Amino acid sequence: MADQNTTHFGYREVPAKEKESHVAKVFDSVASKYDIMNDLMSLGIHRLWKRFTIDKSGVRTGHAVLDIAGGTGDLAKKFARIVGPSGRVVLADINASMLEVGRDRLTNEGFGGQVEFVQANAEALPFPDNTFDCITIAFGLRNVTNKDTALADMARVLKPGGRLLVLEFSKPENPLLTKAYDTYSFTALPVMGQLVANDSESYRYLAESIRMHPDQETLKGMMEEAGLSLCQYYNLTGGIVALHTGIKA
Repeated sequence: MADQNTTHFGYREVPAKEKESHVAKVFDSVASKYDIMNDLMSLGIHRLWKRFTIDKSGVRTGHAVLDIAGGTGDLAKKFARIVGPSGRVVLADINASMLEVGRDRLTNEGFGGQVEFVQANAEALPFPDNTFDCITIAFGLRNVTNKDTALADMARVLKPGGRLLVLEFSKPENPLLTKAYDTYSFTALPVMGQLVANDSESYRYLAESIRMHPDQETLKGMMEEAGLSLCQYYNLTGGIVALHTGIKA
């Protein structure tokens, strides 16, 4: 069990102050191939998971939206279309390589002037209290060193009545699915990573980081501890992924 000075990087225990740099190296390595690997790893299903997140967000014209760990901009682009010119969309990512890929992609697709790009740590968001109507973090929370601190800061920058949505890999409900998923994660993912991104170790870390992430009920409790109410979760694809939602009172 990691103490306050250490944390998990995959299955390894590392000094907490070093995790951020370890994670940065992973995403520096995979940034240029991130989108194609997402499609390969999930067989394209990640698009349905993200669509479900958009549908549950309640975002509408004129809203202010923050997408943390926004990477290559899948969610930010969809939110920009919804909120329109009167709204605001901020794509934040701690990793400069991922942020650059997202900025280039959205600029090329005509959204560069509508989306703001901010390099930011989820544990210390550079925004005033009560700023956003909606905050999303998709497949990023498991890479955060101190998840409790990050969730509390997300709650801080939400407006009263605002909604936090956490889309993340989780714990499958069926033991047979768990076994098949483990086999896939620890054999196929590193091989795909080597073939497509020339990097098997980063994808081995990603598989391990999923296993170290809190399960559905634990994460729900963490969101409640951060001050969010009406917290609930939706298991997607048998619980391989879960969407957690909470409201700031």
